[in-house]
Amino acid sequence: MLYFLFTSLVGYVSGFNLFRYITFRTAAATITAILITLFLGPYFIRLLRKFQIKEKIRTDGPQTHLAKEGTPTMGGIIILTAIIIPTVLWADMTNYFILMILLTTFWLGLIGFMDDYLKAVKHQPKGMVARKKLIGQLSLGIVFGLVLTFLPPNFSFDGTTGIPFLKNYILNLGILYIPFVAMVITGFSNGVNLSDGLDGLAIGLSGICFVAFTGLTYVTGRADFSNYLQIEYIPGAGEMAVYCGAALGAAIGFLWFNSHPAEVFMGDTGALALGGALGAIAVLIKKELILVIVGGVFVIEALSVVIQVLSYRYRGGKRVFKMAPLHHHFELLGWPESKVVIRFWIIGALFALLTLSTLKIR
Repeated sequence: MLYFLFTSLVGYVSGFNLFRYITFRTAAATITAILITLFLGPYFIRLLRKFQIKEKIRTDGPQTHLAKEGTPTMGGIIILTAIIIPTVLWADMTNYFILMILLTTFWLGLIGFMDDYLKAVKHQPKGMVARKKLIGQLSLGIVFGLVLTFLPPNFSFDGTTGIPFLKNYILNLGILYIPFVAMVITGFSNGVNLSDGLDGLAIGLSGICFVAFTGLTYVTGRADFSNYLQIEYIPGAGEMAVYCGAALGAAIGFLWFNSHPAEVFMGDTGALALGGALGAIAVLIKKELILVIVGGVFVIEALSVVIQVLSYRYRGGKRVFKMAPLHHHFELLGWPESKVVIRFWIIGALFALLTLSTLKIR
């Protein structure tokens, strides 16, 4: 919106040419998102309390979490608002990649909202049936893959993906591309959701991932940088840096209210949308496999659940961890919640740095 307004006035005021630069608009989107979150947060939290939209804590979780009973939830609405508005204001809304990533954000945010609504408003402890939630996520992934296959952003876009640390090597997925896309988006969406169990953990890790993806999308959309780094150049992909900046700003702003002790939880509304967006961005810049690195903590958290379930089922009820996901294991070892969160953030930051290093270590 502002992008079109100011660039159309360049002929009258040359200074408006600044709005054509992705770097400037990314910074503007980040600041706008932070301000929206800080402004909207207190009002929305009061609204959630007024309508008794509160978190119901599971009795089989860590006993220290019972004190969080009654904390407002569905704060993901704040996050999504702070992502979508700055993106619409500062990004090129005719850009293919922006439209695709906004579709992902809205779709998964809606699924998460329905799940949170059933839990907090309708008082259904399990929320949306897991099967229905999974169908909704996979449906998005399939639609996403179909659009990229039959309506690609350019003629060079195909069913291949890059391999981290290897130069001039690609993985051609062929007919498996569409189910692969569905798996990536669904898997990472659930990975972030599983990590949303401690105050500030998931939103902080998401913000770190968006920092890395801001850089990755920008260089991928620049022919000169892509050529220098010898990575695949994807015209138009750099515009997603504006979206990543907005997501980073939303994460920073929401952390103001979600840090320990949390005043509001983001719920599935935020977690599913953020995870799906990260997966979708990786698909759009053809670096799906790098998700294992940049979102390493999310991957480890998800694997801890899988390992725990398989061990319990096939080893006669034996558990590998005191509790899964992994962050609860460390809580039960006696680590304070804030220490678990900060240490996981540190590990997440190291993974993000390793991700950026893959641009040169090839």
